[in-house]
Amino acid sequence: MTQRLNYAAQSPEFLRKMSELSMSLKDSVIEQSIRDLVNIRASQINGCAFCLDMHVKEAKIHGATELRLYHVAIWRESNLFNSRERAALAWTEALTTLPQGGVPDELYERVRGQLSEKEISDLTFSIMTINAWNRASIAFKVVPGSADKLYGLDKAGLAA
Repeated sequence: MTQRLNYAAQSPEFLRKMSELSMSLKDSVIEQSIRDLVNIRASQINGCAFCLDMHVKEAKIHGATELRLYHVAIWRESNLFNSRERAALAWTEALTTLPQGGVPDELYERVRGQLSEKEISDLTFSIMTINAWNRASIAFKVVPGSADKLYGLDKAGLAA
């Protein structure tokens, strides 16, 4: 696969703003392990090879076990995720796929049972951000693993 264009070079001001948003999410009230799950699940749903590759490696660096990483796609059937993580994954799926008719009240109430309003708000911004990155990486066919050295992802020990 060959990258179509280097959007970072073409629109550096927008890349800088998106990067600032991404970096500011590290100060979110949502814990890193959940942010990792959100990034992985949204990237799976969207079919974003670059982002999925990146976020699996990040999660591994952050201490996620390989089995949990394998189970993200089957989180509903897996016993490896707690109620809080399940709520975040359900919210991620709803906001990534945007069901016709919007996000059901039942889902919102279920998520609200696990997360505070501030946490739901911060989680929503995390989901919005990964979906934006997915769209750019898919549009321009960013090559998986191409930024491993730049982002320190080679430390994950998951090279092809």
